[in-house]
Amino acid sequence: MEVEDGAELCFPQFPNTSCIKPSPWPQTVTIMFYSICPITVTLNLVIIISISHFRQLQTPTNILLLSLAVSDLLVGLVVMPVQIFNRTSCWFFGDFVCATYILIGIIIPLATISDIVLISVDRYVAICDPLHYTTKVTVRRVKFCVCLCWLCSVTYSLLYVKDLPTQPGSYRYCYGECFIDPDNISLLFDLFINFIVPVTVIIALYLRVFAVAVSQARVMRSHITAVTLQHSVTPKAKKSELKAARKLGVLVVVFLICVCPLCILTWVDYNWIVAFIHPLSAILFLSNSCLNPVIYAFLYPWFRKAVKLIVTLQILQPGSSETNML
Repeated sequence: MEVEDGAELCFPQFPNTSCIKPSPWPQTVTIMFYSICPITVTLNLVIIISISHFRQLQTPTNILLLSLAVSDLLVGLVVMPVQIFNRTSCWFFGDFVCATYILIGIIIPLATISDIVLISVDRYVAICDPLHYTTKVTVRRVKFCVCLCWLCSVTYSLLYVKDLPTQPGSYRYCYGECFIDPDNISLLFDLFINFIVPVTVIIALYLRVFAVAVSQARVMRSHITAVTLQHSVTPKAKKSELKAARKLGVLVVVFLICVCPLCILTWVDYNWIVAFIHPLSAILFLSNSCLNPVIYAFLYPWFRKAVKLIVTLQILQPGSSETNML
């Protein structure tokens, strides 16, 4: 491995196999993103406590938000700080910790996008088949789907990095860094599974949801009273479901805005523009875990009420789990 003159090595005693120390980020940028970590953890912890504690919030849709909050919590607790450290310093924690981090780094994004897909399916059934929503989408079924998604994420990640435990160091070209450099076939397959398929499903479902939503809104405005399967739901119920679809639509759109740049840059030829944009796209991708709770704070009154009850410790009072949150 050739080293440029004046380059600082991670392991100077091994000049032929040591990686070059990464260029440090500006101190203000580093401080900013290290401060995002506790904010991400705190806000998502509030969501987890709220939905887990208050019975009224334990609806099928909120169970999906709970699963999303768990993955976002892990991003703020594990992925984000280690990623920032890995981008600003040499890796000194060995092969096992690196393989574990890579494993977690694959599980969490896959679980996150699976939750977004399930949220899209939930809204699709609620809007397009409202009469059968309560029978098709139950808390038990949603919990089973969430567990299945996490199990599939773990299984896929184990298959994706199956060679790491038996071939330590096979994922890198020098010592002092932690990343996986898959071949083009594996990368294409991963992009197909983790991005193209789920994003296509999400967009297709929400296009259908909003097409039906527009149709139902026109029906309500024109006061059509014909008895059909689609129009047999009361206007109040329709309005509630449409409002929920719009709120979750914001969540989905923000997710796509944060995820798409990083996935697209993966297949763009490397140049100075990509070199400049890629770190920003990675930061945007990680910041989505902090943005989700902020979206809840603006769109969901129950979230603001839950924060107040948790901060004032009223959640510790007997019978607080039966509090009216809606």
